[in-house]
Amino acid sequence: MKKVLIFSLAYFPHVGGAEIAIKEITDRIADIEFHLITLRFRNEPRREKIGNVYVHRVGGGASYFSKILFVPIAAFAAARLHRKHHFDAVWAMMSYMVFPLVLSRPIGVKTPYVLTLQDGDPFEVVFKRFYIRLLMPLLRYGFRHATVIQTISQYLLGWARTFDYKGPIEVIPNGVDIERFAKPQERFEVRKTLNIRENETILITTSRLAHKNAIDDVLRALPELPAVHFLVLGEGSEEIKLKKLSKELGVASRVRFLGHITHKELPAYLQASTIFVRPSRSEGMGSSFIEAMAAGIPVIATQEGGIADFLYDAKRNPGKEQTGFAVDTDSPEQIVQAVQEILNNPEQTKKVAEHAQKLVFENYDWNLIAGKMQERVFKKVL
Repeated sequence: MKKVLIFSLAYFPHVGGAEIAIKEITDRIADIEFHLITLRFRNEPRREKIGNVYVHRVGGGASYFSKILFVPIAAFAAARLHRKHHFDAVWAMMSYMVFPLVLSRPIGVKTPYVLTLQDGDPFEVVFKRFYIRLLMPLLRYGFRHATVIQTISQYLLGWARTFDYKGPIEVIPNGVDIERFAKPQERFEVRKTLNIRENETILITTSRLAHKNAIDDVLRALPELPAVHFLVLGEGSEEIKLKKLSKELGVASRVRFLGHITHKELPAYLQASTIFVRPSRSEGMGSSFIEAMAAGIPVIATQEGGIADFLYDAKRNPGKEQTGFAVDTDSPEQIVQAVQEILNNPEQTKKVAEHAQKLVFENYDWNLIAGKMQERVFKKVL
């Protein structure tokens, strides 16, 4: 059996789009043995098997310094594991995982490798910070010597070309568990738990509480949307600031910061809601959007980055079947207008949601995505 080593800064139970992608893809590929090196954030087991992946946690702590130390520690751990398991290929999940990958090569891990671009932050944030510029030679080497680069959107394909990569690039998006997100959930139970009546409007966002996800713009729209509730699912560095803003705007009683909600619970919250909204300032792709589409609710979003691959607006994308409602970045006024359009045109909104769900069913099923990864990516390195 072929063996692949994965570098990923985080992994279950600490999950985002990249971590979910690893698990959903590897769970569907039975003829490859996967090992993964990740950071031990708290008291997680140093060794365990999750699904089809043998997880090796190194380092310790969630601080920025711990994440820096992860790079050399992970590189040496990779060399040690390689001597034991003789990996056939390496898979670096996201741009910064190029660092441990490149450092591991002089100490023995000289296999073909895949680089996956999943980054959601803007190019300037990822690559143009002072301390990252100092390490650009390592990044350039990692990009240029990849056997294959996989990106989750057309937008991120441009990043690979920026680094003058000449090899094959495969655009394969993240997917969604169609059966789980589309299956009818106990939506009434969610509303009952939250003490929100069935006839009341709920906006929902599922995201890291970070500036790029523009949750502040939704809060700024709420004063013009009386009696509309807003559920915020997720954690992050902006939480205190966002809670303070909701109080300053006089909408705190209608905003619920629910913190971390497990991926298993997420479909019920989506189906209990009226509209999904996340007016991102940047986005590599955004799995949350296609999850909301799979759940059958209308989506309000910008068309930044990879969102433009699947969210088509009637006015901005004539000739395409509408799948969502597009707004400009930093525009609470347009969010208000989009919410009002959705609520005032239920029949049209139903058609848009159905078009979006059909698009997701046909193009973003994890079974389809895993098959593409095996045929178009892993076969190039194994």
